[in-house]
Amino acid sequence: MAHQSPLITIMVNAAYKAARNMKRDFGEVEKLQVSRKGPADFVSVADQQAERTIIYELKKARPKYGFLAEESDEIVGEDNSNRWIIDPLDGTTNFLHGLPHFAISIGLERDGKPYAGVVYAPIADELFWAEAGQGAYLNKERLRVSGRRNMDECLIATGMPFKGRASHPEYPAMLDAVWNETAGIRRFGAAALDLAYVAAGRYDGFFEFALSPWDIAAGIIIVREAGGMVSEIDGRAGMMESGDVLASNGQIHGELRQLLDESGRRS
Repeated sequence: MAHQSPLITIMVNAAYKAARNMKRDFGEVEKLQVSRKGPADFVSVADQQAERTIIYELKKARPKYGFLAEESDEIVGEDNSNRWIIDPLDGTTNFLHGLPHFAISIGLERDGKPYAGVVYAPIADELFWAEAGQGAYLNKERLRVSGRRNMDECLIATGMPFKGRASHPEYPAMLDAVWNETAGIRRFGAAALDLAYVAAGRYDGFFEFALSPWDIAAGIIIVREAGGMVSEIDGRAGMMESGDVLASNGQIHGELRQLLDESGRRS
């Protein structure tokens, strides 16, 4: 049975408290107050309320830690080794359209590296969590990435460009190459859950460009602790800075990276 450390317990409790109102609001999605933050990039009362709840709970438990959150200005903490990185509602567009595929993502960065992560999908009541050196879990069950080695058996997730986000010029060629070599591609619109699904073996790989730190901070450590690999799409390790992410079960990482690289150069 999984044993949550005090650190993970703090993160999980913050996610659960933020989810209470979110689930209620999802049931009344048509009544939500919504403002435009940019083309096809919405911010709802649910985002803002969840973020306030999470910050309050985490600050109460670890008052010296800093914060980087999607809807707020960065908060520099007295403890410069630890920083919470929060997406209160990953998959906001899904949420606002009544699609139950969204999540709360809370990551802890320690000395500049992802150290612990919680991704909670409120409607499915699925809690993905991990801490460095302690393994990854879905609720109370240990997570393992898939063992698939053949690309033609693999299911790959991606995040496609949309209005308001600059398109990566090589992306169409990469997409074409991947769906011609694999069992299929899925685009569900919540990067934190895409990474969690790689950790759970539901996807064999995932790639996306230009993500924000709060989209991936929790998911990176969850994939790694489940036995997977995460890098930039070109193989480097600066995902938190570039936002370009390639995650996999490890078995196909090199082949998938090469496929993306070669198709990108041909485009």
